[in-house]
Amino acid sequence: MSRIPRERTNPAGKRPGKTGRAGKDAPAVEPLNIVHGALPSREVILRFIADHPQKASKRELAKAFGLKGDSRVELKQMLQELEQEGMLQKNRKSLIRPGALPPVTVLDITTRDKDGDLIGRPAEWPEDQGVAPAVAIRQQSPAGRQGKGKAPVAGLGDRILAKIFPAIDRGGPAYTARIIKVIDRRRGASMGVFRTAPGGGGRLLPIERRGEEMVIDPDFTGGATDGDLVEVEIARLGRFGLPRAKVLSVVGSVGSEKAISMIAIHAHGIPHVFPPAVVAEAEAAKPASMSHREDWRGVPLITIDPADAKDHDDAVYAELDPSPDNPGGVIVTVAIADVSWYVRPNSPLDREALKRGNSVYFPDRVVPMLPERISNDLCSLKEGVDRPALAVRMSFSGEGRKIGHIFHRIMMKSAAKLSYQQAQAAIDGNPDDQTGPMLEPILKPLWHAYEVMKRGRDRRQPLELDMPERKILLKPDGTVDRVVVPPRLDAHKLIEEMMIQANVCAAETLEKKRQPLIYRIHDGPTLAKQEILRDFLATLGISLAKGGNMRANNFNGILAKADGTPHQTMVSEMVLRSQSQAIYGPENIGHFGLNLMKYAHFTSPIRRYADLIVHRALVGSLGFGEGGITPDEEAALDDIAAEISTFERRAMAAERETVDRLIAHHLSGRVGEEFAGRVSGVTKSGLFVALPDYGADGFVPISTLGTDYFIYDEAHQALSGERTGLGYRLGDSVTVKLAEAIPLAGALRFEMVSEGREMPAAVRSFHKAGRRDRGQIRKKPGTRPPRGRH
Repeated sequence: MSRIPRERTNPAGKRPGKTGRAGKDAPAVEPLNIVHGALPSREVILRFIADHPQKASKRELAKAFGLKGDSRVELKQMLQELEQEGMLQKNRKSLIRPGALPPVTVLDITTRDKDGDLIGRPAEWPEDQGVAPAVAIRQQSPAGRQGKGKAPVAGLGDRILAKIFPAIDRGGPAYTARIIKVIDRRRGASMGVFRTAPGGGGRLLPIERRGEEMVIDPDFTGGATDGDLVEVEIARLGRFGLPRAKVLSVVGSVGSEKAISMIAIHAHGIPHVFPPAVVAEAEAAKPASMSHREDWRGVPLITIDPADAKDHDDAVYAELDPSPDNPGGVIVTVAIADVSWYVRPNSPLDREALKRGNSVYFPDRVVPMLPERISNDLCSLKEGVDRPALAVRMSFSGEGRKIGHIFHRIMMKSAAKLSYQQAQAAIDGNPDDQTGPMLEPILKPLWHAYEVMKRGRDRRQPLELDMPERKILLKPDGTVDRVVVPPRLDAHKLIEEMMIQANVCAAETLEKKRQPLIYRIHDGPTLAKQEILRDFLATLGISLAKGGNMRANNFNGILAKADGTPHQTMVSEMVLRSQSQAIYGPENIGHFGLNLMKYAHFTSPIRRYADLIVHRALVGSLGFGEGGITPDEEAALDDIAAEISTFERRAMAAERETVDRLIAHHLSGRVGEEFAGRVSGVTKSGLFVALPDYGADGFVPISTLGTDYFIYDEAHQALSGERTGLGYRLGDSVTVKLAEAIPLAGALRFEMVSEGREMPAAVRSFHKAGRRDRGQIRKKPGTRPPRGRH
């Protein structure tokens, strides 16, 4: 399935500051000289946004400076220029300085300062930005702000949603925060590897780099054996010696997939056990009634999913449009499981689903957003079983233009459950006993409809950046068997395009009804990212137009020029790095990657909370009966969007780290062997090398490359020897030797076997010009190679 590139935010730029009181309008370090009614300078605008992030929308800025008429237009132009220059970037409906924390952020409370005050850090923070900024937490009085209501109180280990303010004084954390609500209270449990000790008991070796070793007394081992991954709680802290712990549970051997996925679940604080109240509510749920529903059980809707899918939340059907006004047109029906009927606002099921945000998928386990009674049973569109759904019928012209759509709340009965491979085989002339009778009446009309819709997609020109997706296949014992790249079939593309169009319909309908909703938004690349990409492409003789109005098809042109050349993979990766990450937000800015103006996630409510919110909004605004959105939810959409965007990044990080640990464990017995690889990243401190056959990557420290002085050239994405001119560039095919594998950290360290190749003339001239301001670094002879991943 085509993937929209993930955001890589700009480098962090922490402002110095010290913890201080930060009210609703925290003052700056030095008062700004604001002339009311006069257009401020660029410097004043940037300073104001940094000091008042909660007033950083265009409307609030105009209000703060008293601007009207033409001055508002000039302000808008100035903000656009600052954004194009990379001095500002959009964050939902506000503007922030690159690398700054947004006005509302999810924080993990990690420690206390010397005065005992709580310190938090962003729950998700890009690795390439270094250490996440510290935030001083303001605990409010129990009576709440201005004595109204109860103020949320948080403690160590809690995850909170917080309002962010710049610190007033210099010398401490750059930010202070006021708690909006506590998202998750995490118990004081730790995880590590149990090692037996002579005489009984043992030691706990931490799985986190900053973790502390603990002593486990013989009575507190909980049946753990040497090498088990265990969860423990601190039994006793003394003034001297190591803390003592008690084993709470044995997860399993550190070599099993179950244990490795549990490391990621623990490290990222992913809720994985449903509370009794949630399970009880799910088990007590009854099949949906026909209230406010149309009977569509005779429509031959079918599901097409991965062969191993357990929940089926979308079904499709297509037919020719019989209307004489639409010659050559088609009608496409997409039906989506009606989760809103079962998961009502503020119920135990709903609160737990919001806490999780989405289902998390590991190679051999799923941490679902909803209990199995809901996700795999009552809401799953099983073959031959009555199931409630929301359906949209979409009409397309023969040229692939959507000319109309209408939503329905229905009761359906899936005519068949097919896998992608099964449906594709039938279309390719190899039907089986199940698909043979369906070929003419159901499958061929679906493929014809896709061909019609594809004409519209080709005209729209979304970003066509298809990177190969590898899948890990496991042995029965949970260890890696092999890594494969599943083929991308037309069956995948058909379902993808029909889901995209259904999502567009949801956004359009809700906008027309003036119903608040959560959009799926994807901003274009920042001007700073564009400039880096432009410099790189220039080294390959490929031009990228300047300006802030880039479109997805501009990048498609670049990819087309590189197609079939030795630089194809390298260019694709650089284009990917230039893109932003798609997020959720109540303010619409469009979807850059899909080249769509209105887009909302609607098609996966079993596994994404954003889709459930959109379902409720449709139910409420279209008068479909019970389960509609509430006023309280509408008022909280901004906070909900911030939370689920963070939880999505959390899930992606946990999934990626689990794959890294599995591969590191798989290769740990092959230290000293040589592998064919490709340079996938170039940094000042060394090279990242990917092993395509394993879906893994490791690091080659610059200190191990050789005796030459190596210089980092960002524009050319190269490390090259100053004396010899030999070096390595992004995308180079190389041979490396595995020097170290650390399974629990998911880290591989390589040594370079391949000799560097001669660098282009432009790189050599870069050396001669002595332009050290562009980020070169020298290898220091005798330095110790860094361990693990960097």
